[in-house]
Amino acid sequence: MSKSPSDKPKKSSVRHTRAIQRDQTKRPNAAPPDEQVEALLKEVIQPATFSQVAHFHQLGLRERILTLPVMVAFILSLLWRHIASVREGVRVLNEEGLLWTGAMSVSPQAVLQRLRELPPDLFAKILDQVLPLMQERWKSRQRPLPEALAWATQHFSAVLALDGSTLDALSKKVGLLQGRVGTVLAGRMAALLDVASLLPRKVWYEPDSRAHDQTFWEGALLQVTPGMLLLFDLGFVNHALYDQMSHKGIFFVTRCKSNAAFKEIRCLAQGPRLRDSLITLGTGASQCQQTYRLVAILYGGKWYRYVTNVLDPMVLPPVYVVALYWQRWRIEEAYLVVKRLLGLAYFACSAQNAVTTQLFATWILYAVLTDLTDAKSTRKRARIPLESAQ
Repeated sequence: MSKSPSDKPKKSSVRHTRAIQRDQTKRPNAAPPDEQVEALLKEVIQPATFSQVAHFHQLGLRERILTLPVMVAFILSLLWRHIASVREGVRVLNEEGLLWTGAMSVSPQAVLQRLRELPPDLFAKILDQVLPLMQERWKSRQRPLPEALAWATQHFSAVLALDGSTLDALSKKVGLLQGRVGTVLAGRMAALLDVASLLPRKVWYEPDSRAHDQTFWEGALLQVTPGMLLLFDLGFVNHALYDQMSHKGIFFVTRCKSNAAFKEIRCLAQGPRLRDSLITLGTGASQCQQTYRLVAILYGGKWYRYVTNVLDPMVLPPVYVVALYWQRWRIEEAYLVVKRLLGLAYFACSAQNAVTTQLFATWILYAVLTDLTDAKSTRKRARIPLESAQ
C-alpha cells in the first residue's frame, strides 16, 4: 500500500551533526593544551574543583582513584583535545596523565561508571564559581565595544542576552539507548550571556528536548537584577512578565510579534524609515498595565518592530534599540562555539548525568578560552601604537 504525504517522517528542526560525530571518531587526538591554556586551567579551574571536594565526599563519592579533580581533568581534556572516546581518553590517562593529573592505571569501565554516577551539580558549581572571576578579569582590560553596546553600558548595569538551544542527537551504539528507534535528542540548554564580555552569567539544562523557551524564564529572572538590560527573541515573549520586569526596574528589548495587539498612545518620532511611539500592549484581560515603546524600522523593504520598556529616547535612542537587539546574535555565536568547536554536538556517554556534566564542562572550557582570547586581543592592540611609531 502506498504511503500518503502525511506518512513521511517530518524533518527535525535541529541541525544534526552526524558528520561532526563521524569526524570526532576519526580525527587524531590533539596535542596537550598549550602552556597558556594549561596554566589558566590550573590557575582558575583547579582551585574551584578542590573547593567542591568536600561536597563530593558528602555525596558518598569517596573513590580513591577517580576523585573529583581526576574526573574534571579527564572531562576537560576529553573536550579540549577532541579525544575520540572515553576508551581513548583512558589510554591517554594511563600513559601520559591529563592536566594536573599524572599517569594512573584505570579501566574504561570504571570511568564510564563514574560518568554515569557523577552528579552534574558539581560541575555546575565549579562553573558558577569560575564565571564571576572571569568577568572581573574582563572588566580589568577595558576593551573597546561597538557603539550601541558602549552607549548601553553607560546607561545600564549590564546588557544580557537570553536564549535557548536544542542539543544534538545522542549516539545509540552503546548504553541504555542501544536498539532505540528514532532520534533521541540530548535535551535543551539555555544561557544568560553578558553581551559585552561574551561570558555566560548562568547556564541551565533541561532534559526534555521539546521544552519551550518559556521554561527558562523563572531561573533567568532570578539572575537579572534591576538596572540591567535584557535582550531576548520571540520564543521568550511573555506579556505578563513584561509588567513584572518593568515593576522591578529590569529593562528589556525584544521583537514584537506580527499579530501582537497594541494601541498607540503617542508618537515620539517619525520618518520615512522609522517610527518611534509609546503604546499599550495587549487587549482586554491580557492587556499590560505598563506603557511600552514600539520602535519600527524599514529595512530591505520590510518593517521590523521592537518592544522595549525604556521609554526615554534620550536613554535609549531608537537606532540603538535596533542595534542592541541584533547584539543578541552574540549568544548564537557562543552556542556555535560550544557545539561545533568544543564538541557539544558529540556526547561521550548517553546517560543523563554524563550529558549534563559534559554540558557544564564545555561551558567551563568556553569561559577559559574566551578569557584567553580577550587577553591576547588586548595585548595585541596595546602593541599596535608602538609598532606604528617605529
